[in-house]
Amino acid sequence: MAHRKSASELERAERADRTCASCGRTITWRAAWARDWANVNYCSDACRRHGITDTDRELERTIENLLEKRAMDASICPSDAARAIGGETWRELMEPARRAARRLVAAGRLEITQGGTVVDPSTAKGPIRLRRPRSG
Repeated sequence: MAHRKSASELERAERADRTCASCGRTITWRAAWARDWANVNYCSDACRRHGITDTDRELERTIENLLEKRAMDASICPSDAARAIGGETWRELMEPARRAARRLVAAGRLEITQGGTVVDPSTAKGPIRLRRPRSG
């Protein structure tokens, strides 16, 4: 016998948190967005203006390529990806590298850790490490 979802379960599912397409942070449902929640893709006007650039996509590819070259249990720092494509101006790419990492977490292709423990990418502050997802 199939379980029918109650009205409150359906409403909760419709209001499920989303991930910002630009910065990768969690977007929490707001009453102001109720009429258009299905079309909300960005957490802020700044993220909507920024969107996703070619540099953002290159950072995502670089993070994954760096991890592929390392042992399965190895991790990298976002600065490794920023340095790989930024040269002398790599520091300017640190926040874009963190955004790229958060988007990869949302896609299930990466984990962000602090002190070896997986952390919520939306709330992580300070130094982070990036690694492949681990099962169990």
